[in-house]
Amino acid sequence: MPYRMQLFVDISTLLKPLADYAEILLHIKKTLSAEMSPIIVVGASYGGMLAAWFRLKYPHIALGEVASSAPILYFDNITPSNAYYDLVSKDFREASESCYKTIKQSWAEIDKAAAGKKWTYCSLLKVQNLQDVSELKDYLEFMYTGAAQYDDPQEYPVNKACEGIDGDSEGTYTLGRIFSGIVALRGENSCHDVDEFFSDETLDSSWGWQTCSEMVSPIGIGKNETMFQADPFYLTEYRDSCNKSFGVVPRPHWITTYYGGHDIRVVLKRFGSNIIFSNGHRDPCSSAGVLENISDNIIAVTTKNSSHCLDIQPATEDDPEWLVMQRKIEMDMVHDWFLKYSADLLQN
Repeated sequence: MPYRMQLFVDISTLLKPLADYAEILLHIKKTLSAEMSPIIVVGASYGGMLAAWFRLKYPHIALGEVASSAPILYFDNITPSNAYYDLVSKDFREASESCYKTIKQSWAEIDKAAAGKKWTYCSLLKVQNLQDVSELKDYLEFMYTGAAQYDDPQEYPVNKACEGIDGDSEGTYTLGRIFSGIVALRGENSCHDVDEFFSDETLDSSWGWQTCSEMVSPIGIGKNETMFQADPFYLTEYRDSCNKSFGVVPRPHWITTYYGGHDIRVVLKRFGSNIIFSNGHRDPCSSAGVLENISDNIIAVTTKNSSHCLDIQPATEDDPEWLVMQRKIEMDMVHDWFLKYSADLLQN
């Protein structure tokens, strides 16, 4: 195995970072003579999944955890394959029905234009450094999903994109409206560079290896069910792609075998404790999050308008009241864990 790929294997397995965290935290507590000081682990997105699994695997180290926007149920067909893209589409449709329809129609228009071969990518949508039409579609898909996932109240990029798409004069052709959406989100450039999304080869490779080996999330797009072109998840094709790219065979059942996930409410109710799962319903990752309380000690904190990992971002004076209250609920719960832990120490 090439050294670079072996490096990914060494650092990208799920067991290693959790074990490393355990060693580091124990070392810090010993070094600071703080063996009895409680630790709360906090993570967001992928880090939120790690935080939840860390609490379950190392309860003697972590008193509790806060998992923000952790799609912990997007494995082994627990969550419907197209749930993520369903929610992205819902966000755009709620912002503007006409915007949603324009995006939905645009994919066929792109295919039609590509078939004519009478244009360049820069002349079509002012996007450069693309190799073929599939990369153009990936660029747009990435832009839409990013807008939905990070639809923060300070910016509301979904609304901004739709305002650009809907703001063109009546009669503007579909791809012209799509370009106006790009301008609304990315600014007015003579040609937008796709490398801003796809230039980090190391990150793409390490995450690609991880999702091809252990973290197999069967995310796909069902036919005519979203504003995107159909692109279902097929394990056979995914296996071939992973083998070609990384020389590994996906293990789609490994996550649920090692950490669980199926029947999570029944399983964790009598086993886990001191866990907060926080999610915003506008975040497409919430489609695979824990959205209901499992027990008195495993709590789901959800908000209607919050986006990806917003609750653990630094507070600002402009934060809406619902976000302030979400953070207060989480902090009050963590404070309660500390009080109970201190009481337990006194009793022992």
